[in-house]
Amino acid sequence: MIEHARAPWVNTSTTTNSAPLPEPTRFALIGAGWRSRIFVDIARARPDLFTLTAVLARRPAAARERLGADVPMVEDLDSLGRSRPDMVVVCLPREVMPRWIEALVDRGLVVLCETPPAGDLSELRALWSRVGDANAVQVAEQYLRMPENAAALTVSHSGLIGAPTSVHVSSTHDYHAVSMIRGLLGAGRGPATVRSHRRTSPLADPLDPDGWTGDIEPRPRTTTLATIDFDDAGVGLYDFTENQWWNPLRQDHLTVRGTRGEIRDGSVVRMLDATTPVTAELRRRRTGEGMNLEGSDTATISLGDRVLYRNPFEGGRFNDDEIAVATIMAETGEWARDRPARDAAAEGPYPLADACHDHAIACAFADATDEPTRVAGEPWMSGRH
Repeated sequence: MIEHARAPWVNTSTTTNSAPLPEPTRFALIGAGWRSRIFVDIARARPDLFTLTAVLARRPAAARERLGADVPMVEDLDSLGRSRPDMVVVCLPREVMPRWIEALVDRGLVVLCETPPAGDLSELRALWSRVGDANAVQVAEQYLRMPENAAALTVSHSGLIGAPTSVHVSSTHDYHAVSMIRGLLGAGRGPATVRSHRRTSPLADPLDPDGWTGDIEPRPRTTTLATIDFDDAGVGLYDFTENQWWNPLRQDHLTVRGTRGEIRDGSVVRMLDATTPVTAELRRRRTGEGMNLEGSDTATISLGDRVLYRNPFEGGRFNDDEIAVATIMAETGEWARDRPARDAAAEGPYPLADACHDHAIACAFADATDEPTRVAGEPWMSGRH
């Protein structure tokens, strides 16, 4: 039997397998789309850490078909609240997300909403004006919690490559990429200047969310390049091609440049001393390969003898996205349970203010094709949260 690794947010003085597990995070769910299924599957895989208390969906029969016949369906928000969740996960389109967030906050519930929390800049401002002061909303931005990105984040903030000065992300789109760039730079919610450029070029695109298309004829696909200048906090380069998440002909790239070295994809170069630059690789330990019989899983990511990342859900057989989603769920659950005792200004793992800022910057990509767009003076930038 494979023992589950203890989640890193457990505060315990012992490392034995008999140590108590953390209190499971109780969550309710609104929505039954494909993204909702990920939260349900995580709870099924790790019932020791997550308990699904209720599901509210517009079409209950279809929700049961998609999510499973065993999910606890309810008919309204009052019934959902009576299931006593630590938080409510909201997986709905951005067009309707704000009114659901507001309704839940009005009921005194903690919200973990899918990205983004609203559609455009005016909707972000309106949402913030109504619920920002409550400090009750987290957003399920998971990309910096993916194992390889989390390891890069540790290196970037460790001093190994000095102070980070620029970040290039070519893997995911819009606010996801902005959150990675800001996090890796250590940039706060300060002003930013955005310049962008789009170009359409032919590209074969043989795979989409529905599977292999059988078509390798190049078709027009648009690539967006944007620079984000965070004033004194560094600069980011956003680089994304349509359907890049699925297209196997476009590889993911991540570069973090610092004052004494850089991370380039899985390689780290740094100064060992005043005359000795060295290069080392980020190495992922996977179980279940070859003669290893522990089961297929990610265990650690290391740089030489430094372990940079440990999978907190080892034994769950999660892919990287599932690990990242489970991490933001657990962090939000702990934050929600600690609310009565903690400082009222404690922001949590990825608060609404960060989500608003990252999405506002991403919205500027579309506005900055001819002249630079300045993102500044927004209410979430200078508030107490």
